[in-house]
Amino acid sequence: MKRTRIAAAGLALAALVSTVSAPAFAGTGVVTAHSATAPGEVPPINEAALKRSIAGLPAPDATAAEVRVGGSKGSWHGVSGVTDLRTKRPAKEGARFRAGSVTKIFTVAVVLQLVAEGKVSLDGTVQEYLPGLLPAGYPAIKVGQLLNHTSGLPSPVFDGGFERVYATRFDKWTPREYVARAVENPIEFTPGTRQHYLNTNTFVAGLLIEKITGRSYEHEVTTRILKPVGMRESYLPGASIRIRGRHNQGYQVVPKGFPDSIKYGDQYVVDMTETSVTSTWASGDLISTTADLERFITALFRGEVVPAAQLTPMFTVPRVAMYGSDEPAHYTSGLTRIELPGGIVAFGKTGARYGSAAGVGATRDLSRTVVYSINSTDAKASGQNQRGLGIAAAAFAE
Repeated sequence: MKRTRIAAAGLALAALVSTVSAPAFAGTGVVTAHSATAPGEVPPINEAALKRSIAGLPAPDATAAEVRVGGSKGSWHGVSGVTDLRTKRPAKEGARFRAGSVTKIFTVAVVLQLVAEGKVSLDGTVQEYLPGLLPAGYPAIKVGQLLNHTSGLPSPVFDGGFERVYATRFDKWTPREYVARAVENPIEFTPGTRQHYLNTNTFVAGLLIEKITGRSYEHEVTTRILKPVGMRESYLPGASIRIRGRHNQGYQVVPKGFPDSIKYGDQYVVDMTETSVTSTWASGDLISTTADLERFITALFRGEVVPAAQLTPMFTVPRVAMYGSDEPAHYTSGLTRIELPGGIVAFGKTGARYGSAAGVGATRDLSRTVVYSINSTDAKASGQNQRGLGIAAAAFAE
C-alpha cells in the first residue's frame, strides 16, 4: 500500500452523504474524463489527485485530514495538516476521530441482524415493539421506515444556534429524553410517502435494539460488530466527553469575541474536541479510525456483518420524493446511493460533529473503497463541503 504524508499541507468535507452529479465533480478540478476505462469500471488509483485533495493543510477550512483508499484496484493512504493549533505538530496517522452519522450504518446493521435472527420484522411497528414511546395520535410506523427515513417522525426543535451548542456541549441526554423532545411536534407526513433524513429515526432504532436484546445499544454494537470485524480502535463513548488515545484536535470557526475563541489566521475558532455525544447517541456517537472503517465497509459489503439475505435494504432507495421537494429519495437503509461520473455507482455515508467530518463509501463489488477523516473548522455547515467533494472525486479520478 502506498502511503503519503503531506507536510503542512486547504478546503473541507462531507460529500458522500448526498447524491453527487457529474457537474459537481467537474467543478472540483481534479477529475479527468474516463477515456481509458470502460463505463462503470473503476479506474486505477490516481495518487496525484488524492495528494491534491488534502494538500495545503492547515487551511481556513480544516486543520488536518487522513484519507484511505482501497479495493481490488490498489490502495493509497495519506495524512496532512497538524494535530493541534498550539504545538503545530504534524497530524497523527491512524488517529481516532468522531465519525458522526457514519454511526447510523452500525445501528441499521444491528437491526438487520435482529431481522435475520427472527427477532424483529421490518413490517412490525414502533408502537408494537416500543409501546408508549410515541404519542397516541401518531400513525403506525414500521421498523423499515425508521431505517430508510420514511417514517415521518419529526426532529426536536432547538433555538440559539452554535452559541447554545457550545454552552451546552457537556450536557447529558438520555435517548428517551431526546425522542420525547422530538415527538412534541406533529408527524411530518404519512409514513412511507416521503423521505426525511433525521436523527430521530436512528434514536428510535437504538431503543428498539435495547428493548429486543435486553442489553445496551453500546454492548450490542460492540459485541455484534466492532469485536467480530476487528475494529480494535473503535468504541462508543457513552457519556464520556473525551476521545481516548491518539487523536487530532477539532475546531469550529466562530465570530470574533466568541467565548474561549483563539485566533486562527484571519478567523477565530473554539476547540470542540471534548464534547458530549449523548445528543446524537445511536445516530452519531461512534469514535473510530480510517483503517477500522475500511475493515467495516469491506466486511459489510461482503455479507460478513449482515447476512446477504438481509442486506437488500442497505442498497435499496425507496421510490418516494424527499420531504419538502420533488427530488427523488437517495438514502437507503443506513447508506446513500451515489452516482459518479463514468457510470460508477457507489454507496456511502458521511458524518459530522463540530470539529470533525468523516466519510466512508465503496462500490458494491468493493473494487474501490474510500474512508476519510477531516478536522474541519465548519464541519456542520449547510451545503456541500468542497474538500469533501474533492476527496470523493479524487478517489475515483482516472
